[in-house]
Amino acid sequence: MKLTVDFDECLKDSPRFRAAVEEVEGDFAELESKLEKVVKLCAGIIDAGKNFCNANKQFVNGIRELAQQSTKDEVIENSLMRFSESLQEMVNFHTILFDQAQRSIKLQLQTFVKDDLRKFKDAKKQFDKVSEEKENALVKNAQVQRNKQHEIEEATNILTATRKCFRHIALDYVLQINVLQSKRRSEILKSMLSFMYAHLTFFHQGYDLFMELEPYMKELGAQLDQLVVDAAKEKRDMEQKHSTIQQKDFSSDDPKIEFNIDAANGIVMEGYLYKRASNAFKTWNRKKTPHIRRWFSIQNNQLVYQKKFKDNLTVVVDDLRLCTVKPCEDIERRFCFEVVSPTKSCMLQADSEKIRQVWIKAVQASIATAYKEKGEESYAEKLDRRSSPSTSSLDSGSELKERPVKGESALQRVECIAGNTNCCDCGQPDPRWASINLGITLCIECSGIHRSLGVHFSKVRSLTLDSWEPELLKLMCALGNNIINGIYEAQVDEMHFKKPNAGDSRLEKESWIKAKYVEKKFVQKPYRISSSEERSQGLALSSESEGTPEKSSTSLSVPGSTSKISEILEASIRRRGGSDSSVSDVEKVISPGLQLYKAAHVRSLPDMAEALAHGADVNWVNAEDNRATPLIQAVLGGSLVACEFLLQNGADVNHRDCHGRGPLHHATILGHTGQVCLFLKRGADQGALDEEEKDPLTIAVEAANADIVTLLRLAKMNDEMRESEGLGQSGDATYQDIFRDFSHMASHNPEILNRFPRRSETD
Repeated sequence: MKLTVDFDECLKDSPRFRAAVEEVEGDFAELESKLEKVVKLCAGIIDAGKNFCNANKQFVNGIRELAQQSTKDEVIENSLMRFSESLQEMVNFHTILFDQAQRSIKLQLQTFVKDDLRKFKDAKKQFDKVSEEKENALVKNAQVQRNKQHEIEEATNILTATRKCFRHIALDYVLQINVLQSKRRSEILKSMLSFMYAHLTFFHQGYDLFMELEPYMKELGAQLDQLVVDAAKEKRDMEQKHSTIQQKDFSSDDPKIEFNIDAANGIVMEGYLYKRASNAFKTWNRKKTPHIRRWFSIQNNQLVYQKKFKDNLTVVVDDLRLCTVKPCEDIERRFCFEVVSPTKSCMLQADSEKIRQVWIKAVQASIATAYKEKGEESYAEKLDRRSSPSTSSLDSGSELKERPVKGESALQRVECIAGNTNCCDCGQPDPRWASINLGITLCIECSGIHRSLGVHFSKVRSLTLDSWEPELLKLMCALGNNIINGIYEAQVDEMHFKKPNAGDSRLEKESWIKAKYVEKKFVQKPYRISSSEERSQGLALSSESEGTPEKSSTSLSVPGSTSKISEILEASIRRRGGSDSSVSDVEKVISPGLQLYKAAHVRSLPDMAEALAHGADVNWVNAEDNRATPLIQAVLGGSLVACEFLLQNGADVNHRDCHGRGPLHHATILGHTGQVCLFLKRGADQGALDEEEKDPLTIAVEAANADIVTLLRLAKMNDEMRESEGLGQSGDATYQDIFRDFSHMASHNPEILNRFPRRSETD
C-alpha cells in the first residue's frame, strides 16, 4: 500500500505534513461529493429503468392484443406471439439489471460514504482539537518568564503531555487516511466491477435470446420480400397523411418558470412574489418598503423568503405537511393565492395567472412529497418504538404474535411464512410480488398473468417497490402459499393435472392460473343445500355462537374438522334431533356463504379463503341474523385483518343491517379505532343514520371515545374541503397522513388508543 501521508513527517509535524493533510482532506471532501452524485444518478437510472420496464410491459401487452385480433392470419398471430415472448424476456433481463445496479452501485457506495467517510470526519475533528491544544501549550510555554520556576515546570509538563497526545492522535489520523485511501480504491472498483458484470450478463442473455430467434426472423423476412412493393406504397401513403407538430407559441412576456421536486439543491421552486402584511391592517404597502416584493422559495418542506441574496431566510411556513393552498378570487388584487396553516395564513400575489398556477402546483406537490418522505422515514422508527406486545389483545397468543423489527421489509416478513419462498403457481424461488386479496407470493411472470385476470380475481403488489400497510402485512402472514394451494389445488392429484414449473412457457402457466383461480377446477366441491335450509342453519348458528369468539385454523370442509364452527353446527344438528350426527354430517349441510359468515366472526382467514374459493358471495346476507354480512361479523369478532381481507375481496363497506347499522356503526360502538380508520379510508358513509337516528359521530360522542370522535370529525372536514376546493377523490393530504398514523398505531400499539374502549381489537 502506497502511503498517502508519511508517518515520519507526521511525527515532525512539518509544513509538508500539514500541506499533505490539507490536500487529503480536500480530496476526501470532493470524493464524498462525487460519490453522492454517482449514487443519486444511479437512483435516477433505476427510476427511469422502472418506468422503461413498465412502458415495455404495456407495449408487449399491446402486441399480444394485436395478435389476438389477427386470428384469421396465422402467420401474423404466431409471429407476434413469439416476438412478444422474447420482448417479455428482455423486460425480465432489464429488471434484473436494474436490481443489480441497486445493489452494486447505490447501496454499496452509499454504505462507503455513510460509514467510512463519516469515521474519517470524526478522526479529523479529534485531530484538529488536539492540534489546537498543542499550539496553545506551545504558546503558553513560550510566554513563561525565566525567573518563575514553578510555572516553567508546569508549562513544560503540559507541553510534554500534549505533544505525546498529539503524536498518538496524529499517527492514528494518518493511519485512518492511508487505510481509507486503500479502501477507497477497492470499494469503488468492486462496486463498478459488479455493475459492469451485470451489464455483461444482461447483454449475453439478450444476445443468446435473439440468436435463437434469428433463424425464424430470417425466414419471416424471406416471406416478406414479395410484399416489399405493397409495403413501400403503404409507407408513401402514410407519409402523405402525416402532419408535423406545430411549434408552441412563446410570444408571452411571462418568464419561463417551473418547479422541480427532485432538485439537487433541495429548492423545489423560487421566484418573486408580493406578500400581504400579516398585521391587523392587512396592507400590501408599507412606509419603509413601498412594495413588499420578496424572493420566495420552497425548500426543506418549508416556504421561506429573503429580500437580498445574503439575507437570512425568513420562514413563512415551518412545515408544509400542515398546510393547504388555494387561489383567492374574492379580493381586489389579481393573481393572488393563500397558504393556510393551522396557526396563520399568508396571502401572496404572483405577476401573472400562469405564474400563480405554477406556484400553487409547486406548493401542492411539495406538500405531497413531504408526507411521503416523512411517512417512509418515520415508519421503521415507529415500528421499532412499538415493538412491545399489545396488552389489549383478547387472545394475542394464538394469532400473529410477530412484531415488525426496525429495518424489516415487507419481503422479509412475508418470506417467513411457510411456502412463501417460492412462487405459489410455478415454484420459482425468491418471488418479489404478491396477490394481496389471495395472500400469496408470485414471481414476476406469474404476477403479470395475475394482473391480466383483473382485480376482481387478483390484486398484485410488489414486495420491494410498493409501500405496505400494517393490516395488509398481517393479512399476508395469516395466509400464505401452503394454505391457499391446499384450497385451490385440493384435487390436482385426483384429476391428474401437472402443475407448471419455473422453466415452462408462459402459455402453460397462464392456462394453469386461469384454471386454478378463474375456473376453480381443482377446488374441493362443497355440498349444496336449499335456501330454506341455509336460513335455518344461520338462525341456529346465531344462537349458538354468541359469546367470546375463538379462532379456527382448520378448514371447514376437511373431514374430522375440530374448528369452532364445526362444533357449533354439530351441536345445532343434535339439538334438532340428530344426536348421532358427526362432524362429517356437518360438512353436508354447511354452505359457502354461511361458512364465510361464521369464519369472519371467529377470525379464521383460511376458512374465509376456502369459502370464497367455493363461490361464497362476499356480501352474503344472513336474513335470520339482522341481515348482517360477513364484514359486520368481522367487526363483531374484533379482527382488523379479517375486515381488510373481506374489503380486498370486494366487500361492501356501506351495507347496513336491519337496524340501519353498517360496519362503521358497529366499529364505533365497540370502540375499534383501527377498523374505523380502515372503513373511513375505504369510503364508508359517516353520515348514515341507524334506526335510532344516530350517525357514527353521535355514537362516538356518547361513548366518550375521543380518538374515534377526532377521526370522524377530521373525515367530515376532509369531505367538505374536497367538495369545496376540488382536491380529488382522496381529499387533503393532511388528513390522509393522520389516518395513516392512526392505522399504524391501531395495528402495533392499540393500548395507546384504548383509553375509553368498550371492547379491544385483536389485531
